[in-house]
Amino acid sequence: MLDAERDVQARLGDRPLDFDSLLAISNIYRAAAEVRRRAEREVLADYGLSFGGFTILWVLWVWDEMETARLAEECGLAKGTLTGMLTTLEKQGLITRQRVPSDKRRMLVDLTPEGTDTIDEVFPKFNAFESAMTNGLSSPDKQELARLLRLVITNANT
Repeated sequence: MLDAERDVQARLGDRPLDFDSLLAISNIYRAAAEVRRRAEREVLADYGLSFGGFTILWVLWVWDEMETARLAEECGLAKGTLTGMLTTLEKQGLITRQRVPSDKRRMLVDLTPEGTDTIDEVFPKFNAFESAMTNGLSSPDKQELARLLRLVITNANT
């Protein structure tokens, strides 16, 4: 148990709470926050990218040009947050935005050649970072962790 987990149980242990669920969900938050901080510091900073900026480049790299509404959804970002990040990526020369000819209210986002080169270069380094973050887990452990987290994600989306 982490010190924080012991402190929570000491403070709230006399209450009829589902501590197993509390610890599972709080550790999801802690793990995600720490992995993001380290990824930004150890991998993405060299490219001038935030975790969100990296995610945008990755989504466009995998699925190609995309409308902003879908891109925000795929990246798990609010539309307003996405807009600011797209402005930054556009200034860096990594993406382009253009209006949909049939509906000027909608915007398409795509990688520039420099954006493609950047994600081509950074992704193997990011994947090596992912491997380091799961060090000590066997391949079946990693698959089980992914399966269990998909269950939590499914519950959060219902």
